[in-house]
Amino acid sequence: MEPVMASIPDIGNAGMGISKDNSAEVEQFRCCVDEIFQKVDELEQKVNEVEQFYLNTNKKQQRSSRGSSFGKERDKERHVPSIKKQQQDASRREAAAAKRMQELMRQIGTILRQITQHKWAWPFMQPVDVKGLGLHDYYEVIEKPMDFSTIKNQMEAKDGTGYKNVREICADVRLVFNNAMKYNDEGSDVHLMAKTLLEKFEEKWNQLLPKVTEEEKRREEEEAEAQIDMQLVREAAHAKLVREICNELYEVDTHLEQLRETVVQKCRKMSTEEKRNLGTAIARLSTEDLGKALEIIAQNNPGFQAMAEEVEIDIDAQSESTLWRLKFFVKDALEGQGKSAASAGGNNNNNKRKKEICDAIAKTAKKKSKKPSS
Repeated sequence: MEPVMASIPDIGNAGMGISKDNSAEVEQFRCCVDEIFQKVDELEQKVNEVEQFYLNTNKKQQRSSRGSSFGKERDKERHVPSIKKQQQDASRREAAAAKRMQELMRQIGTILRQITQHKWAWPFMQPVDVKGLGLHDYYEVIEKPMDFSTIKNQMEAKDGTGYKNVREICADVRLVFNNAMKYNDEGSDVHLMAKTLLEKFEEKWNQLLPKVTEEEKRREEEEAEAQIDMQLVREAAHAKLVREICNELYEVDTHLEQLRETVVQKCRKMSTEEKRNLGTAIARLSTEDLGKALEIIAQNNPGFQAMAEEVEIDIDAQSESTLWRLKFFVKDALEGQGKSAASAGGNNNNNKRKKEICDAIAKTAKKKSKKPSS
């Protein structure tokens, strides 16, 4: 049996009827196609970027789905801030937060002065003189030494190495006294002094703690709000990118359509033999591809009923544009069918509609063969 593709030759310059003298015109077409490929690659990268963004966004939304419905409704009503406004808001928030933190630092500084002015505070004001006191096992017992002079230096540091919040100060104050109680026996004077001053500090710290907790909660809310604003800005930017992609896709589609029409117009007229082969090839299409072929015919034939129960195709009545479009489509479709048939063992069952259309094509060809020659 003759191969299916024997009736549809490869489409090159000769197959399209473009002469070798028009090589410059062919090269122009190739340049246009290259430009389209490049544009499609750029669009594909943009689409991947948008897809990745929304995939990450969905994951974050799933993780944060524990939020209240009130918060979600409020987020929906939030206006999308500009980048400039967001930067201004962030600067204002940071300035206000820094001012509030300075006030908390001032208050805990007052507490430390009260503690260090106590008559029992003197053993804890400077680092322990390990060598002078002969405390050879001190560093084996105490992992992190601490004293109030070190705390003061940390509080006054201007190079960014100082304390970031009052809880860090509180932790080091506790460390001063806990180290002393750990190294010195419970009945010793230093142990008793450290325990007493620690209790006084905890009492004063508990008075400041509500303000510290309130500030931490406020900072957390502000950071969450800033993240929402940033997410809205990103979503707005990607929404704009999606609109740009849609516009660019429309331009590419328009360009392709114009290029296709130009190529079709440059094609020579199809011979009688080629039309006959095309009709035979159409009859070999799958049901799905056959429907697409009928749609191609219907595009340039408003009266053609592609979805009718019985369809009769008159190949000779089709325009050159329709014929060449059909030839391009049928060639690709049959190549695809050949690959599918090879992988599926060659099983190819056609439905009733395909058989009726094939019969109609054969019927038309038979009528034309019976016409008397002039």
